[in-house]
Amino acid sequence: MDLERAETVSLLLGQEFLTWLWFASETSNGLFRTKEGEAFSVTVEQKVSVQGGEGEARETAVCSGPMAELREARMGLRNGKKVNKAKVRVERDEVSWQVLLDAANFTLQGLKTPKVEMKLEEGEDPDGRILEKIYLLEKCMDYLDLVYARFLDLRFSPRWKDETEHLRRWLEV
Repeated sequence: MDLERAETVSLLLGQEFLTWLWFASETSNGLFRTKEGEAFSVTVEQKVSVQGGEGEARETAVCSGPMAELREARMGLRNGKKVNKAKVRVERDEVSWQVLLDAANFTLQGLKTPKVEMKLEEGEDPDGRILEKIYLLEKCMDYLDLVYARFLDLRFSPRWKDETEHLRRWLEV
């Protein structure tokens, strides 16, 4: 497989993942579980970018705003555009993270973790705050990895055909 084809497949898979994630976010409240049964949610919110066409004919529509309904982005999907970026919120209990996911290269942009109090009490280990921040970064990435693995399992199974039918009906609403 040449590099250009690999990049194209990667982009398409990333776009399908973000589209599916938006769908799952709205139809099942984005609820997921770890193998240990820990519940968490991943929801698309505030910003979605859809893109269609190729080369100089490429068009992009970005919809954003607090708790935006993202109608223009949904319309873009109905017209054949694909999600290329989405802002998501990952939540577990009362802890939340926000991050912008990019379909083109599976990057995380602007990851915001829960606030870590940086003020040290006397006798506290100064590395503790940094370690807590690293833990929170890793936890968010673990949750996103689990969701992506669930998508891949579904995407390459016979159940994908039914899932795409549900997705089409969701777009029509």
